[in-house]
Parts: sequence; structure tokens; C-alpha cells
Amino acid sequence: MNQLVDRTIAALRAEHDALAGLVRTLTDEQLAAPSGADEWTVAQALSHLGSGAEIGRAPIARAAGETVAAEDNQTIWARWDASAPRAQAEGFLEHNGRWLETVEALTPEQRSSLTVDLGFLPEPVSLLTALGMRLSEVANHSWDVRVAFDPDAGVDAGSAEVLVDLLAGPVGFMLSFLAKPAELANPVSVAVPGAALVIDDAVTVVNDLESPSATFHGPAEAFVRLVSGRLKAPYDKGVTVEGAVTLDDLRRVFPGF
Repeated sequence: MNQLVDRTIAALRAEHDALAGLVRTLTDEQLAAPSGADEWTVAQALSHLGSGAEIGRAPIARAAGETVAAEDNQTIWARWDASAPRAQAEGFLEHNGRWLETVEALTPEQRSSLTVDLGFLPEPVSLLTALGMRLSEVANHSWDVRVAFDPDAGVDAGSAEVLVDLLAGPVGFMLSFLAKPAELANPVSVAVPGAALVIDDAVTVVNDLESPSATFHGPAEAFVRLVSGRLKAPYDKGVTVEGAVTLDDLRRVFPGF
């Protein structure tokens, strides 16, 4: 499990470095451009990631023994929402960097044993679960920013590979919030890159499955975007589904966030 923790932290660092390199080049006009997230500009997508980093660092730091002053989430969101686009972009760089410094400083023992009270789940979760949830946010919203300037952009391949493993393990519970299995009349199983998707009364990702009823033809990053509702035209080039369901069927199951 520690190996997956390390891979997740490495993926988050790679995401930050790549996105930070882009953000530092953006003009005010580009920050105001529409992002890949419905109704958000590029700056607002960065603001979402930045405020999430500010809020999400505190419980991890507390779990590691740091004293962190409490601040209401609504107050934090209001401050970010009131900021100018340039300040939102710079705030992302600062706070996401601080979040990464906190998790990168964790010892091997902390990486394997920490539990984190995120505040919005019924009970504390493992560090890996907290990291996996953050990677899902960062990978998808980073795509939202990058696709504004590159229509052929994909979710980072390294992040996608890690996310498939996480969905088959500690963050699989997120599928209960993301998926609408009742959109399909019959149960199906779909081979996807590195795993399989099972849709019946619930939706799960499993490591192995014999004789799936359909096959998703496309890279892992496209599957990650499917799950987050981002595999839409014109960003679905070359992706097909063969068998008992269609790509449009799967898009109904995963309407997005």
C-alpha cells in the first residue's frame, strides 16, 4: 500500500509542476477564457483547486502533528471567489505548492499509518484515500485548464494509471456519488485499460474480470474522463465501445461533476 501512496504523491507533484508551468505563462485574457468545466473560466478552475488545497492541507497537517488554526470553509471559499483572476491563479500556485510540501514531508511510517478526518465523511480515512480523492480532483480540473488551450489535451497518463488502481481500491466508494447505474436497463461489465467496470445495482471497478460483455477502446486517461463526465465531443476522438453498451450509454451513467 505504501507503494501506491508514493505513486499517488508523485503523480500529484507531476500534475502541479506541469500545470504551474502553464499557469505562469497565461495572460489575463487567457485566465478569463472558458475552461473545460461547464460555467467556469480558467481562473475559476484554478481557484477551485487552490481553495481545495488550502482546505485539504489542514486535516493532513493536523494528522501529522502540526497545529493548524481552524477557519470555516465558507469563509475560505468566499475569499477565493472574491479574488481577481490573477490572484486566483497565483493563489493556486501558493496553496497547492504548500499542500504538496506537507504530504511530501511525511515519513514512510506516517504514509502507512496516518488517518485523516476530512470533515465531510462519516469517519476518518486513510492517508491514501485522502490523497486519491485529491488526485481525482487535480487530474480532472488540470485537464479543464489545459483543454482550454489544447483541444487534444488528455488527463496526464501517469495520473490516469494511478487513478484506475485507486478506483479499484481505496477511492472506489466515490463511484457511488459519480455514477447513475439506473440509467442502464441491464447489468453490464466493460473491459477498460488496466481493469474492468461492472455496472449493476451499483458501479465498481475491479482488477480482473472474465468474459466482459463490452470493451472500452481508448487510453486510461479517456476512461478517467468518462468517469468524471469529461469524455464528450469533441474530446472523445478515437474512443469507441464495442459490445453490450455504447459510449453514449456509459456517458449517461457518468454525467460528470
